[in-house]
Amino acid sequence: LPSFYNEQWDAIEKILQGERVLLIHRTGFGKSLCYQFPATQFDGITIIFSPLIALMRDQVNYLKGRGIPVECINSEQSNDENNGILDNALENKIKILYIAPERQENIEWIETVRKFNLSLIVIDEAHCISVWGHDFRPAFKRIVDLIKLLPAHFPVLAVTATATEKVAEDIKTQLRSDDISYIRGSLLRDNFKIQVVRVVREEDKLGGILEFVRKLSGTGFIYTGTRVNTDVYANFLISQGIKAIAYSAGLEGETRKEIELKLKNNEYKCVVSTNALGMGIDKKDVRFIIHTQFPQSPIHYYQEIGRAGRDGKNTDIVLFYNPSDRDLPKHFIDTARPARSQYERIITVLKTSPEPLGERSLVKKSNLKQTHLRVIKADLVEQGIIKEVVYGKSKRYEYQFNAPNLDFSLFEKLKKFRFAELDKIIEYIEGATCRMKYLRNYLGDKTDTACGKCDNCLRKNIAWKNPPKLEIEVKKFYDNYFPMLNIASEKLKLVNGVAASYYGFSSIGTVIHKCKYEGGGYFPDSLLKQTLRAYQKCFKGIKFDIILFVPPTESKDLVKDFAERISMILKIPISYNLHKIKDTKPQKILQNLWNKKENVEGVFDYKNPREIENKSILLIDDIYDSGATVKEIAKTLSQYEINIIAPLVIAKTIGGMGDNMSNPSIDAKQETNLDETNIKTKKAVKIPSYTVEEKRKYNTNAYKPWTDQDDNKLVELHTAGMSAEDLSEYFKRNKGSILSRLKKLL
Repeated sequence: LPSFYNEQWDAIEKILQGERVLLIHRTGFGKSLCYQFPATQFDGITIIFSPLIALMRDQVNYLKGRGIPVECINSEQSNDENNGILDNALENKIKILYIAPERQENIEWIETVRKFNLSLIVIDEAHCISVWGHDFRPAFKRIVDLIKLLPAHFPVLAVTATATEKVAEDIKTQLRSDDISYIRGSLLRDNFKIQVVRVVREEDKLGGILEFVRKLSGTGFIYTGTRVNTDVYANFLISQGIKAIAYSAGLEGETRKEIELKLKNNEYKCVVSTNALGMGIDKKDVRFIIHTQFPQSPIHYYQEIGRAGRDGKNTDIVLFYNPSDRDLPKHFIDTARPARSQYERIITVLKTSPEPLGERSLVKKSNLKQTHLRVIKADLVEQGIIKEVVYGKSKRYEYQFNAPNLDFSLFEKLKKFRFAELDKIIEYIEGATCRMKYLRNYLGDKTDTACGKCDNCLRKNIAWKNPPKLEIEVKKFYDNYFPMLNIASEKLKLVNGVAASYYGFSSIGTVIHKCKYEGGGYFPDSLLKQTLRAYQKCFKGIKFDIILFVPPTESKDLVKDFAERISMILKIPISYNLHKIKDTKPQKILQNLWNKKENVEGVFDYKNPREIENKSILLIDDIYDSGATVKEIAKTLSQYEINIIAPLVIAKTIGGMGDNMSNPSIDAKQETNLDETNIKTKKAVKIPSYTVEEKRKYNTNAYKPWTDQDDNKLVELHTAGMSAEDLSEYFKRNKGSILSRLKKLL
């Protein structure tokens, strides 16, 4: 910039004078400059609380490139790395420190920050402080607790692009300063061309988005409502020759970084994502954003489209709308807060416990999801029903003597408020008002000026229906789309598996439920045919030696019968020797990964291990959820000299925990990481997920059975002194496979 904008300098000047400031301005305005510049002028350290790891990475790299000593602490870094940064901060070697709000749950952080030479506190995405905001996060309450301890004239800056007047007033109240400065700028994005496209079927939505992407210039985002749909839309676009990829919070950190880097380098035409993508990514030339599903409120929508066109050039904003789409945001609102019975369950657990309990113990004893527990925990502490107690380096929770009764009235008010917001986004979609004017007015930027570019200003009513040729392509895709089971583990001899469909994505879930729980008989041939199609697509070219099936908990002989029919058609022998040595609970009733893993631990045994030695195993089950059962079976079988285990199932649950087992979370925005709560927690080992096809890109003979001729040649070359690396190249197999085979043969 040749000079500061007026609002930027206004905020900077107030901060340098020790004031507290709330700055609300559009994405791309340059809010980060309002704290980065003052940070370079202060003697001490500036702490920036940000929920966005991608933003931390980008801004740290940017500032380091300009010679400013800056670091970030987050869950994707090792404990040693984070602790080293804290040590440097204590020695005043760092001017700016980015940190996740969840870190305040960490005892070591709390003890260390008290010793910092603090100069400025910054709250990025400040709307997360307010329960009335569209993305309230309990961890942000801790920032407020920290600010309460600061002197009255200590500078604090809260910034956001998306806060209504109601949220702004709540933020000001929580920052507890009578003279807080409030700066609200214009939210106009005059380079946006906003459109709503009406469809009546999901098939038309899929086809319509393909046609729009083909015509739109540049790189863009496609936002979906669920992780499942990121895979569906990305795979469809890829099948039609579009360079696309799916992105969500369920991906490993390194994978997300790789996608973000390739996105910045314009290596994709589009990234199909949940709302996990875009916030904090420094890419100014996002040329289009398409929504397959409208979000819960106009605020959510403005924030998500705000990630595009930050270079000021023309940008297309498109929302595909089917009236039935309202079911998903309605479900999110209904389930946004845990049920009253779950609050009461936590109260009962703590009330009856002889000692305070840590988070993990609470999760296991209450059988709740970790993310649900954290919401409940924050609310109960806020209401004075439970309290935190510190034991060494960890936090525990105990019931307060003479605690007040649980007050659910605020939560009911919040739900009504959310439904009112949902009505407003539908009003925005179905109304005739200028799109940009409506969004600006809703967010408190009062204006009578129309944009002159949107479909309403141009009086266009846009609808889409697939032409016959495109309809055939969409149908062909649906008939051949099969969800992957990303569970590969070299240690357990597991390769990625496949499901015939998602449970709940098609009628398959209904059919399974009828057979299992309503006396509907054996699984019908329609499921068998679909599962065999998935098998042919995923495991083409792999020779399996034996079929096993998962012993039942509730399904009696359903899976056994299904496996027998697959065995008969594929002409692969079936074994009945995999069995349980003790009873288990149905996995579906367990709500968190810890309990699911514990439920099946040490449960399986194999009666005749010799029959599976050196065998490639096809493992059959009806439903795949967390992957805990499959992994436990693999753990049992991999102690024998097996070749591989490949899972084949009828359905994969939507929202199952299995593809990201080390990070139990329910949504991108609500994502928290286990090591944020205890700095001593070890990071889980991340095992890369590779399909057989992907492995064979590098080693063309991967997972193929060894022949006698191969064995003789391997021993001959090894005896002649050929290295493992050269043997790997010769046999087109990875080095681990070569060494394993040599160990067996020699």
